[in-house]
Amino acid sequence: MARPVTLFTGQWADLPLEVVAEKAKAFGYDGLELACWGDHFEVDKALEQDGYIQSRWDILNKHGLTCYAISNHLVGQLVCDDPIDERHQAIAPPRVWGDGDREGVRQRAAEEIKNTARAAAQLGVKVVNGFTGSKIWRLLAMFPPTPPEMIEAGYQDFAARWNPILDVFDAVGVRFALEVHPSEIAYDYWTTQRTLEAIGRREAFGINFDPSHLYWQMVDPVEFVHAYGDRIYHVHVKESVRVLNGRNGILGSHLLFGDARRGWDFVSPGRGGVPFERVFRALNAVGYQGPLSVEWEDNGMNREQGAPEALAMVRRLDLTPSDVAFDAAFARS
Repeated sequence: MARPVTLFTGQWADLPLEVVAEKAKAFGYDGLELACWGDHFEVDKALEQDGYIQSRWDILNKHGLTCYAISNHLVGQLVCDDPIDERHQAIAPPRVWGDGDREGVRQRAAEEIKNTARAAAQLGVKVVNGFTGSKIWRLLAMFPPTPPEMIEAGYQDFAARWNPILDVFDAVGVRFALEVHPSEIAYDYWTTQRTLEAIGRREAFGINFDPSHLYWQMVDPVEFVHAYGDRIYHVHVKESVRVLNGRNGILGSHLLFGDARRGWDFVSPGRGGVPFERVFRALNAVGYQGPLSVEWEDNGMNREQGAPEALAMVRRLDLTPSDVAFDAAFARS
């Protein structure tokens, strides 16, 4: 049986959940991955207001949709980032930003992620997707010369801040899935390995597999699936394209998304270079049975066109594994 296909609501948070749910059903999706911004899933209300959790399910049920995961990327980014600055103020809930004191922001963000685990448990979902932030992403260029101790300190900082968070995830029976992504503590193959080692590969911490971020870095997402399949707790279907014409570079050149001078960009799923059929076959091979959640991002395409087109691509390429070897019929009985 093909996996359920959901729509991540993060890029639709300008619309009320009721409207997004109606659209998703009309497009043909099976469910929604609820973002913890806009009015889609508000962590504080989930824990404080009687009937709030039921109100989310009422909307989903009304449109014949389900939910397997919620996502709190924006707050998760604040837990480890250094520095904390005006960029973070733009994405932080006011109760998390507070007075803007850097360490205070990190501590309040950590508490909010703990509460996200508690809210997810009340909603009845088992996965929270998100970011971790990183103390050492700013050291990517390794110049001025960066001693190994500075890098190791970044992984230790991550472990010290996230282990207490993961204790809460363990307590409520929910798992955290990091979207491996530039600016996070894990952004490619080798940093993922080091991140898992930093926390002793505890089961509460896994991966929200998003091939788009690997593809533009020239990392094979299929190899990533085979290496980390036991840690893939959720999957994003998101797409990127490389445009390396001799002038454009993969670091993005400090150009905004959608600028033709960028060496890579996000495009609607099915319109870039991610080898989705190979990815889905690899997910079959490692036994992933969870949802495939379309995350639509494309500054050059209307989302009302992109979302149903992406769904059709997933339905076409998400293969049900055969239950018999193709050459079994050749054998003599």
